[in-house]
Amino acid sequence: MKKISILIVDDHRLIRETWKALLDTVDYIDIIGSCGDGQKAVKMAQLTKPDIVLLDINMLPVSGVEVLKMIRKMSPLSKIIVVSMHSEPAYARQLLRLGAKGFVTKNSPRDELLDAINEVSKGKTFICREVRNSLNAEIINSDGDVPDINRLSERELQILSFLSAGGSSKDIAAELTISLKTVAVHRYNIFKKMKVKNTAALIRYINSHEPDW
Repeated sequence: MKKISILIVDDHRLIRETWKALLDTVDYIDIIGSCGDGQKAVKMAQLTKPDIVLLDINMLPVSGVEVLKMIRKMSPLSKIIVVSMHSEPAYARQLLRLGAKGFVTKNSPRDELLDAINEVSKGKTFICREVRNSLNAEIINSDGDVPDINRLSERELQILSFLSAGGSSKDIAAELTISLKTVAVHRYNIFKKMKVKNTAALIRYINSHEPDW
């Protein structure tokens, strides 16, 4: 039976060593490397072509989101399981939309991490129980007023990224080569879809729900 090769990427050495210790006892898993630097992780993935990359999304100075995108480009057959301290469903959905195949939190037990590895290695998508429970609660309790970043169009996501970085309407118009009126329309639609009244409220929501957005 071919072993599942895994590359561990986390900028905390203790976390890397803990994951390695947990997985080294599994006979069908082969830990082929680990590192705490995003750019080095991309090079290692390109060189070793692991079956799975366990990727901490909260990394510095290169964010895990950027590492995810680069690994997807440099080693497209490697499947990425995001490991995060955040359990918001919108956050998980956004990362899956960017190409991750699995999402587990740092509260996930060893058995759930193994389930994620097994399911993703078979070509399936895996979301941990903690996020699924939050998603179910969100659906059950929804009264139609739950913000959902997944409702935004590509253009609205572009403008949202400028807004979250502190860009003004004038800056956005110049950068995207559109009129101030068009920016205003997009801002209105973003506020409406995200259930906020102004830019300050929008940024507060993004900072608390999409930290690596």
